[in-house]
Amino acid sequence: MQSVCTVNRTVKYLGKKWMFLIILELYKGDGYTRRFTEVKERLPGITAKVLSARLKELEEEGLVEKHVEAGTVPPVRSEYTLTASGLGLVEVIKDIKRWALRWKIENRACGAQDCHDCVL
Repeated sequence: MQSVCTVNRTVKYLGKKWMFLIILELYKGDGYTRRFTEVKERLPGITAKVLSARLKELEEEGLVEKHVEAGTVPPVRSEYTLTASGLGLVEVIKDIKRWALRWKIENRACGAQDCHDCVL
């Protein structure tokens, strides 16, 4: 497969550890928004450094928008919101979930039909 292939490039980017889980955590937030600390608390095992790097990559790709509370130095609060493109990717993640629930052997039953309400 050529390095310029759309599928190849997309998989290399989205296949990075934590990407889908970060997107889903933002999706679960009010208005598809969560603060940095909220995402960190909900993803045990992710380091602040990795979360920061992944959020920056998602922002650069236009999947997430960053909002910083103005008027404070250093900024006290950073919030991240899914863009329309990010919400479109959530639909792809839901399709992957449906595929896995149907075809994956020894898969645990899902606790919710919508990833927004998922408790797994």
